[in-house]
Amino acid sequence: MTKYSLLDLASVRQGEQPSDSFIHSKKMIQTAERLGFHRYWVAEHHNMQGVASSATSVLIGYLAGHSNSIRVGAGGIMLPNHAPYIIAEQFGTLDAMYPGRIDLGLGRAPGTDMMTARALRRDHQGADDFPQLVGELLHYLGPVKEDRLPAVMAVPGAGADVPVWLLGSSTYSARLAAQLGLPFAFASHFAPDQLMQALELYHRNFTPSSYLKEPYAMAGVNVIAAETDEEAQQLSTTLIQQFLSIVRGHKHKMRPPVSLEELDWTLSEQMMVERSVRARIVGSQETVKKQLDQFVQDTQVKEVMISMPIYDIEKRLKSMELLMEAQK
Repeated sequence: MTKYSLLDLASVRQGEQPSDSFIHSKKMIQTAERLGFHRYWVAEHHNMQGVASSATSVLIGYLAGHSNSIRVGAGGIMLPNHAPYIIAEQFGTLDAMYPGRIDLGLGRAPGTDMMTARALRRDHQGADDFPQLVGELLHYLGPVKEDRLPAVMAVPGAGADVPVWLLGSSTYSARLAAQLGLPFAFASHFAPDQLMQALELYHRNFTPSSYLKEPYAMAGVNVIAAETDEEAQQLSTTLIQQFLSIVRGHKHKMRPPVSLEELDWTLSEQMMVERSVRARIVGSQETVKKQLDQFVQDTQVKEVMISMPIYDIEKRLKSMELLMEAQK
């Protein structure tokens, strides 16, 4: 059966601070665990007023500490921003604290603008060495023999039970994940253009490995469920405003919904936003179930990573309930 998971950016709402977003995230993961979501991921972003998940490893520890059984992880860590050894230590530590519950998804984008990327990476230039960085990280997380300890070992980290995923919004990471025999997640919730091409490439070229015997693919989608189609459509204007801000080069906090008529955008802006959020499912419980089932049938993914960019936290929790009730 298809598994459903949640992606959280620890969104900072207009008029609130990051501390408020962490309280909302705690409510979300506890609700997700109660409802039967499979995993709960947070994503690394930087220099964005509306996103508080920049210290991703720290936030994962906080959320895992406020839940009991749901898998918690990074969707993802932008590996070119970090030394692989540090990430191995961080996630090895998380695995030691919360055994068997931690995931590590890896991306190759900076998760920010180029000026901030330079501040993050200092002497590191670009992401051309992503395959080497992934290989180095896998090495540090790999098992070691007590009689043959390496000169440099991640402690904690070596031998940690942390599944490594590759994330992508193009075919690049799909090809690398297939080559390495790793699970793959496609970011179709914000870049759906190459979804089907990437999934086909991943399955066709997958090589069994010690990590995974068969291909395992996940795809992201925005889901906004409400009591009626009309209410869901209005709630979705928060998502539209988020992407409209990106198109305009702004970094606003999460904005409350408006009526569809109040959206002030040009035709070209509308086309760009609609293209980015094409993979969205908005409507009543019945509408959401029908469209989500169709998405799974079209993609044949084994798991769906759901983003719910809803301004009101109680309506966000209600959307989660409606979605999971519909899948029973």
